[in-house]
Amino acid sequence: MSEQPTRLAAGSPEGSRQSQQGTHQAQQRIGVAVVGSLHYDIMLRTPHLPRLGETLIGSDWWWKPGGKGGNQAMAAARHGGTVHMIGALGADEFGAKLRESLGEAGVNHDLVRTAARGSGMSVALVEAAGDYSAVVVSGANLTIDAAQIGEAADALSRAKILILQNEISDAANVAAARIVRAAGGRVVYNAAPARQPAPEMAALTDVLVVNAVEAEMLGGGVVHDLASASAAARQLQALAPNIVVTAGGDGLALCHAGECSTLPAHAVENAQTHGAGDAFIGALAAVLAASEDLPGALAYANAAAALHVGAGAEAAGIGPAEVQAFLAARAVGWSG
Repeated sequence: MSEQPTRLAAGSPEGSRQSQQGTHQAQQRIGVAVVGSLHYDIMLRTPHLPRLGETLIGSDWWWKPGGKGGNQAMAAARHGGTVHMIGALGADEFGAKLRESLGEAGVNHDLVRTAARGSGMSVALVEAAGDYSAVVVSGANLTIDAAQIGEAADALSRAKILILQNEISDAANVAAARIVRAAGGRVVYNAAPARQPAPEMAALTDVLVVNAVEAEMLGGGVVHDLASASAAARQLQALAPNIVVTAGGDGLALCHAGECSTLPAHAVENAQTHGAGDAFIGALAAVLAASEDLPGALAYANAAAALHVGAGAEAAGIGPAEVQAFLAARAVGWSG
């Protein structure tokens, strides 16, 4: 198969999209809108994950801005996107720090409202080998509803790309997707954490992205290598026109209209996997906001995720220049 196996196929007619886009001046468009969660993440480094009843002595702790929505928004901004975040925070210190972090990353947070609940937060245990487990308390994120989405309709209708995840309600996801698609934008749906998508989402999603665990939980079968990732993507084709299944250190698979191809991962030493999926989604959306080339955007995101897992604390400094240099030296090709 060629290096560019397929271009991004939208679910709405191209003529309709062009007529909708013609109603907005180019300078009014937003590259990426993100509707999703914001969490204050507390990270603990531990020699291994504790057994039930076991107390461990950790070696370090730190905090980082998180939530899949926040992570993906900041990643999209780092990779050149003009990004607007729609979400909710509490009137507390966690919320103030998260709002500050969004601003420092270049993310517009005018539509992040202050809710009458504590901010979302999580505690993650990071093993020496780089793997992790986490517990999330959603807090203010649970208040994001269709009414708030309606209040953000102006920004959403100007978005080229909308990113959605499953850390907020189905009702909010569907409401946001409807607004964006009606205005000619495209929807990238990261169905994580795994749950069955709302029935309406299949007709509203342009690109569905899931990892190996999520693909299995959605009915794609066990994913343990690129061949099984491709089989899973094929199995999930009813959920969106374009299915992407990421398989960790093996790479990813893309299926469109029954045609599937795979892209291997870049080898990374001492990989720290926390946040890699969100880095991938943000980079993907930023590139798609400027291009119809889905395979090219996936190749870029694949490299961005590799740089992220190898960079540790320096991951926030990764942007287009670093990714392009990495690809020039270590390009991998599509096959299938």
